[in-house]
Amino acid sequence: MSDHILILDFGSQVTQLIARRVREAGVYCEIVPFNAAQDILDQFDPKGIILSGGPASVTWEDAPRAPDRVFDMGVPVLGICYGQQTMVQQLGGAVQPSDHQEFGRAFIDLVADCRLFEGMWQAGSREQVWMSHGDRVEALPDNFSVVATSEGAPFAAIADDERGFYGVQFHPEVVHTPHGAQLIRNFVHDVCGCQADWSMAAFRDAKIAEIRAQVGDGKVICGLSGGVDSSVVAVLLHEAIGDQLTCVFVDTGLLRMNEAQQVVELFRGHYNIPLIHRDASELFMGKLAGVTDPEQKRKIIGGLFIDVFQEEAGKIGDAQFLAQGTLYPDVIESVSFSGGPSVTIKSHHNVGGLPEKMNLKLVEPLRELFKDEVRNLGRELGLPDAFVDRHPFPGPGLAIRIPGAVSTEAADILRKADAIYLEEIRNAGLYDSIWQAFAVLLPVKTVGVMGDARTYDHVLALRAVTSVDGMTADSYPFDHGFLSRVATRIINEVRGINRVVYDVTSKPPGTIEWE
Repeated sequence: MSDHILILDFGSQVTQLIARRVREAGVYCEIVPFNAAQDILDQFDPKGIILSGGPASVTWEDAPRAPDRVFDMGVPVLGICYGQQTMVQQLGGAVQPSDHQEFGRAFIDLVADCRLFEGMWQAGSREQVWMSHGDRVEALPDNFSVVATSEGAPFAAIADDERGFYGVQFHPEVVHTPHGAQLIRNFVHDVCGCQADWSMAAFRDAKIAEIRAQVGDGKVICGLSGGVDSSVVAVLLHEAIGDQLTCVFVDTGLLRMNEAQQVVELFRGHYNIPLIHRDASELFMGKLAGVTDPEQKRKIIGGLFIDVFQEEAGKIGDAQFLAQGTLYPDVIESVSFSGGPSVTIKSHHNVGGLPEKMNLKLVEPLRELFKDEVRNLGRELGLPDAFVDRHPFPGPGLAIRIPGAVSTEAADILRKADAIYLEEIRNAGLYDSIWQAFAVLLPVKTVGVMGDARTYDHVLALRAVTSVDGMTADSYPFDHGFLSRVATRIINEVRGINRVVYDVTSKPPGTIEWE
């Protein structure tokens, strides 16, 4: 990829969406914390820089700032929300707390034309955008002009066409700004002059060469779960280094219906990848017996998985590398801002989480990719749609879809019900419209009547959500006929369930998974 865009993160919850929009425009980009940008500017050699939004106020004494060098490099800069405000203040303008805050949908009035809006917005028009700000620009730096206003922001969009500096108070990266993606495309293509050469075909070729250079003639171990990420890693590595790769698949007894069989058939049978299949279901169920706390369940499963994986990996001998499905959001969220704006930064088990005693070097071929890009790479590699397009599945598996104690009996009941639910979703042609769908076996029993006899069996909850990235989600609006059909099938075909309910909670306030 010849051209790059650098995104400076000031702690916005939607910074990742900026990167997604840039990559959708066919241009490679990376996100770095604002306070780590100084050291990467020359090394990265960006053709343009985007300053993200953030929760801070530029009026604070210790407010985050972009490195001054950003504005002296001779490359275009786009400031979004907080990014606009810090750019204005650092270049000599003024920002003040607003007496008219704007949150959510708003409208801007275009008062002048600029290169950023060419082909999409014209002076004299009114456009919908999405706002989220408490401060606003009050005075512009030299050479800037106002190009759009809103009810709460007299400088809702500003431009210095000569230097290629632009600032918008609204968020073009979110879908609630209807032409936002086009605005970002205009910036990277028309203003920065970037070529649209970021593609999965190019990434695949470059990554295969990189893997071969890193691994040489060494052996690589890959933990295969059957999910999208590990499946793509396995096929990509096998294409790069062939039988130098061995996959280890640990069956915890908490997988979906027929999942273990599908994984073994695809990777050992179809791809002929060396594969170790360890059925450790009895071991996992024994350790989970009587455990009800969800965090304790996660820790038991995670720790036991590592132990079993290490045991099997140790049998391979002479392995030097461990392959992991680390994705770019994992990398971003695991970066700690030292004194920076992010309130909560979570660490991920697969980002630098390799047990030291394994003494293996990491191979992380997907660490530059977002989830949708991983799916595209899977298609590029020829993986079946059933694997590439499958819904996310949690690492602890069905254990966190069985609130309360986990047992083999409960897992078997849930597996059968979940399979019926997903089958009906596919039969209705809805699977690809849903981000994630699954069933939850509740620790509640209710009275029912089946065949003129009293029953006292489990309640099953159904969950289905729409989402872009899993950060926020809405329940999927099934029609009542569909839900009735699913409930009838589950109650008739799965012994142990006599009542089915549907979860309509959004995220927030709920989470997608129940535990």
